[in-house]
Amino acid sequence: MDTTGLLLEAFGRIPERARGIVEGLDADQLAVRVDGSANSIGWLVWHLTRVQDDHVAEVAGTEQVWTASGWVERFDLPFERDDTGFGHSSEQVASVRISDPALLTGYLAEVHERTVAFVRGLSDADLDRVVDRRWDPPVTLGVRLVSVVDDDLEHLGQAAFAKGLLGLQ
Repeated sequence: MDTTGLLLEAFGRIPERARGIVEGLDADQLAVRVDGSANSIGWLVWHLTRVQDDHVAEVAGTEQVWTASGWVERFDLPFERDDTGFGHSSEQVASVRISDPALLTGYLAEVHERTVAFVRGLSDADLDRVVDRRWDPPVTLGVRLVSVVDDDLEHLGQAAFAKGLLGLQ
């Protein structure tokens, strides 16, 4: 397996796992918070999708799916258009109400398609390109993409754990 194939395999697990977590849940179940203040399943899946969309669009030099395809209007959340959920307060997490899990999986599916298209066009040499000089050492494209996969899978694990604790399996 080459590097591109490895990245495609890793990114390919995200929408499949997200569907398994959210399908069949209603709006109240997507919004419930384990201890009244933890991140909800709906917020976690929305956030991980926003982060992937934001980060891949930035390194690809494209507009985010969130705005380009009108997902920002469909979700109709009380945030700035470019909000990804980083640093959200408990009140902001509570304001993420998703009426239908298909909204989450639809947005994630389109972000995944965009991610796959971008990754398929990469060579190993592309992965060494520095994409963020704010860190020491500077962040390469390969490190950024692995970071996105890591963050997404971590949040999916949290959502799956919450679903289990809430008895929604």
